[in-house]
Amino acid sequence: MVFNYIRAKQIYLIFLSCLLLTACGRSKKVDVSNIDVNVKIERFDHELDEMRSKPMDMQAVAMFKKYGPFYADYIQRIMQYGSIADTGYFKQLHNMFAGDGYRDLKHDVDSVFPNMDKTNEQVTDAFRHIKYYFPQKKLPKVYAYISGFQAQTSIGDGYFAVGLDMFLGADSRFYPALTETLPRYITRRFTPDNIAPRIVEGMAREDMFPENDQDKTLLSKMIYNGKILYFMDMILPDVDDTTKIGYTAKQLKWCEDYKSQVWGFFLEENLLYESDFEKIQKYIGEAPFTPGLGEKNDAAPKLALWTGWQIVRQYMDKHPEVSLPQLMADKDYQKILNDSKYRPK
Repeated sequence: MVFNYIRAKQIYLIFLSCLLLTACGRSKKVDVSNIDVNVKIERFDHELDEMRSKPMDMQAVAMFKKYGPFYADYIQRIMQYGSIADTGYFKQLHNMFAGDGYRDLKHDVDSVFPNMDKTNEQVTDAFRHIKYYFPQKKLPKVYAYISGFQAQTSIGDGYFAVGLDMFLGADSRFYPALTETLPRYITRRFTPDNIAPRIVEGMAREDMFPENDQDKTLLSKMIYNGKILYFMDMILPDVDDTTKIGYTAKQLKWCEDYKSQVWGFFLEENLLYESDFEKIQKYIGEAPFTPGLGEKNDAAPKLALWTGWQIVRQYMDKHPEVSLPQLMADKDYQKILNDSKYRPK
C-alpha cells in the first residue's frame, strides 16, 4: 500500500553606499568554523533493511536501543504499523520488504544517496550557525529513513529525521504517480539540496519558535513567517531565496516586480487584520499561484509570507542593534511592521 508507485553624483554615491551596507548587513557571513559541531546523518533506512536478513526480533531490539523514540515513531506514526509493544507489526514489515515497490524505491534512494557526505556538510554548517546565535540550543540527532512517501520530515524527542524518498530529485520516476496528493509544484522541490533548508525550517517552526495558536490575523501570520524566513537567511547564508521559500526564479521575480501592488492590495482590501482563515488562506498556503491576482495565473503563491519576509528584512536593516534571538522572541508584530517603515515602490 505505502510503497506503490506512486525559494548630484556625490549624493548618488552616498545612497549607493548605504544600499550596499544595508545588503551586507543582512548577508554578512559569520565565522562558525571553530564551533564544535559535526553532523553525521544516521542511515536508519539501511539498518531497518537489515531486518530482512537478520532475526527480526533481535534487530528490533537493537534498533530501539539505538534510535529510541524515533524507532517507535517510525513504526507507529509514520508507517502506521501498530504498536511496537506488539510484535504483530513484524508481519507488516515482512510484507513491505517483500514488495517490488519497496525494492525499487530503496534502489533509487541508494542511487541518489550512496552516502550523506554533502548533506552532512550542509547540515553541519547550518547547525554551527544555530549554535553561533543560540549557544544554549541542544541540537537534535539527524536520521534518514524511507517513508513510502508518507512524511518528508519528522521531528520528535531529541531527533530530526528526513525521508530520503522525498528528496530524490524533481525528475524522480516515482513522483508523477503521486500528483493527486503531491502535485508537481510541490515535488519539483524534492531535491537533495532541499534537505538542510527543510531541517532548519522544521526546527524553527516545530521546535524553537512554534506559532502561537492565538495569532490568527494575516498580519501576525505574515510577520511570524517573515521571521522564520529571516532566521533561515541567517542560518543558511549560502542558500538561494528561491529554495528557502520554495519559489521558482520566475515567481521570485514576479514578487519583486509587483511588491508595491501586492502591498497596496493587502491595504486596500483591509486584509492585514483579517482573521477569517477562509479569506486569508490563499495568501499563506501552498499553491501553484495566487488566484485573483496577476495575469494568466502568473502571481506567485504565499504572497503574505514573502511580504512578511521583506518587512522583517527591512526592520532588521533599520535596527542593527536587534539580535537574531531578540527578533525571534519579539511577538509585537505591529511594532515590527511600524518600525520597518515598509513602503515598497
